Parts: sequence; C-alpha cells; structure tokens
Amino acid sequence: MNPLIYETGITALATFFATIGPFNIAAVFAALTANQDFRSKTLVAIKGTLIAGVILIIFALSGETLLTNFGISLAALRTAGGILLLLIGIDLVFVRSSGGISTTDDETREAETRQDITVFPLAMPMIAGPGAMGASILLMANTGGDLILKATVIAALVIVLVFTLLSLFLAAQIQRVLGVTGMHVISRVFGILLTALAVQFIFDGIAQSGLLD
Repeated sequence: MNPLIYETGITALATFFATIGPFNIAAVFAALTANQDFRSKTLVAIKGTLIAGVILIIFALSGETLLTNFGISLAALRTAGGILLLLIGIDLVFVRSSGGISTTDDETREAETRQDITVFPLAMPMIAGPGAMGASILLMANTGGDLILKATVIAALVIVLVFTLLSLFLAAQIQRVLGVTGMHVISRVFGILLTALAVQFIFDGIAQSGLLD
C-alpha cells in the first residue's frame, strides 16, 4: 500500500473517531432512549446516523470550495482547523464537554423533552458536530486534490459512522461493560492523539502561510 494512503487513512480514522466519539454518543443515546422499545431505538439510530453521514459527506466534498469562495487559504484552514481540533483534544483529555463533540447542557435538557431525537440532538450535534464537520473539511483539504486520498478520507468517515451505528445498537451493553471510567480512558487516549494531530496541522498551516520566511 502507498505509504501516503496508509498515513491519510490512519490519520482520518483517528481524527473522526475522536471528533465523533462513538462511545460517548452511545452513552448519551442510552440515556435518552431508556423508555423506548428496541425497534424504536434501532430506527432512530439508523436514521440519525444516515442523516449525520449525509451532512458530513456534504461538508467533506463542498467545504473546501465554499471556503475558497470566501477567500480563505488552505494555510488558514489548516491553522484554524488545527486550533479547533486542539481545543477538542484538550476537552477529551480532561473529559470536559464544551459542545465541540457533544451537546451542551442546554441542548441536553431540551433533548430530554423531545419525543424524536433523530435529527436533534443525535444527527446534529452529537454525530455531525462542529468538530467532525471541521475535521472533514480539513482532512479533505489536506489531500491536495488527490482523488485516491479523498476517497480514503471518505472511506474512513464511513467506517467510523458504521462503528458509531453499531455502538448505538449496543449502547446499553457498552455502557455496562466499559462504565464511566472505561469510556473516559478511551476519550483520553484519543484526545492525546487528536492534540498531536492538531498541533501538526497548525505547524503545517503556519509553514505554508509563509509567515516564518
């Protein structure tokens, strides 16, 4: 396998796993659907994941063009995206919720009163949150227009979405097996990886900007 394809795929998988957070979503999903039967939970999980997938793929395919039309350079995108991912990574390491990869307290309270959580908060912002949207644009922009690398990023996104869907199906079991401590450990591990990737994006953006020349 081409080393660049492998590197792109691993980076995309780690970034999407950290910014989407399948296990964290599963824990919240289990709480919000505690009173629903299995069939209802399954339908909500499938529809929510599909809607989120469409949103993220649209952002991945059109986000760079949209930003270019606003006159935003790739260097600026890499730097800004790196800063966003760095903040999210820090939140993961310290197990804090800021709305970047999860619902805010106000959004959670509103969700608890809803009968249908498919679109809000499951699809957005739990799965297709600001962090995942930013990551999809940044990772696609980082491919340099190479179609194989773009396909690799999309494939990584689909893999994480499928894993997220499976996590929703097994939400109660995952919560029981891992517990709060187990999920926090996983969050911290991916938070560390994400912060390292984010700093690299920032370095690449600054280097490309020419500010240090």
